[in-house]
Amino acid sequence: MKALFENIKGDRLIWAIVALLAILSFLPVYSASSDLAYDRGEGNTFVFFVKHFMHLFLGFGIMYGVHKIPYRYFRGLSLVMMPVVLVLLVITMMQGTVMGGASASRWIQIPIVGMSFQTSTFALVVLMVYVARYMSKIKDKEITFKSTIIPLWAPVFLVLAFILPSNFSTAAIIFLMVSILVFIGGYPMRYLGIIIGCGMIALVVFIMTAKLTTGPLNVKVTTWENRILNYANDEDTEADYQIEKAKIAIASGGIQGLGPGKSIQKNFLPQSSSDFIFAIIIEEYGLIGGVGLVVLYLWLLFRIVIVAQKSDTVFGKLLVLGVGLPIIFQALINMGVAVELFPVTGQTLPLISSGGTSIWMTCLAIGIILSVSAKREEIKEQEYMEENPLEILSETI
Repeated sequence: MKALFENIKGDRLIWAIVALLAILSFLPVYSASSDLAYDRGEGNTFVFFVKHFMHLFLGFGIMYGVHKIPYRYFRGLSLVMMPVVLVLLVITMMQGTVMGGASASRWIQIPIVGMSFQTSTFALVVLMVYVARYMSKIKDKEITFKSTIIPLWAPVFLVLAFILPSNFSTAAIIFLMVSILVFIGGYPMRYLGIIIGCGMIALVVFIMTAKLTTGPLNVKVTTWENRILNYANDEDTEADYQIEKAKIAIASGGIQGLGPGKSIQKNFLPQSSSDFIFAIIIEEYGLIGGVGLVVLYLWLLFRIVIVAQKSDTVFGKLLVLGVGLPIIFQALINMGVAVELFPVTGQTLPLISSGGTSIWMTCLAIGIILSVSAKREEIKEQEYMEENPLEILSETI
């Protein structure tokens, strides 16, 4: 164990925050899994507790392995992985199922291990690394709109085109995060405005085309419209069932909460262990637990910004922000949905919600951040050795 801690590099506070979030997730997931166990005909929720533990164990393994890789290698890896991501997204669309008449092509089935994998979350991480690489490459060059269409925006819009039909919220988050990253990287605002305008036009064309069909796409687009309209009009319809139960859970929690495992709404709230786990946390741990969770995510954001600021290269700065900001943004979206600040999106709470892909990709992103931080520590150690050679020699003797 001592040898393991000695090999852990990077920002220690990020390690601590991530570990704390993972530890705090066990009781809410175990408690909220009762509804999931009932739906699947499994009377023992401990199965889901063990599954969540295994997901986190593998996630921390990914994070540890990735943080040992020098972050400069992610430049080349992003070029290699972009075609792989596009192929995976195509396969996902081809393997996709139809649920309730709507397209549900989000997961790819892996027969060998008998599990599913959500390719859009993997695509988000790879795409953000790819964009960070490109923006760092052209940082000191004159940027023209024409020169960036193929190498920068073509992969972005290809990824979005494959994800949008089945997962609007993830596609919207990817587009927003890419826009923020290229803005931070110095992409001219006038060109970014053109891209955003083209994106809006493409979305309108897609919606209009889908409405003219009678298949799963039509059902999916209608679901989007209903969620937005119901949210805007505050109508009490069946589509608002989740939000209503989440609000009841939050109101029941009060300041101190009902206590661990004592949630009532977990028996009625669909996706209580994933999409709406924040409502269950507030019901059981009260406003104190909810605010504490928000503070942890904001603290993680602060450390991400610090790591980015201290990075020795432009690529390192953009890489940290590119893979780190989506984690915080997704957390805020999830918590905002639970308190009805946003329409229902289906976004999980990073490192808290149950679900393997979300945990693994979050750990992958954090591993990349820690890799950048570890490089900074290595540079500081080298500078110290160069400045204090006699002291280092005396310590070795």
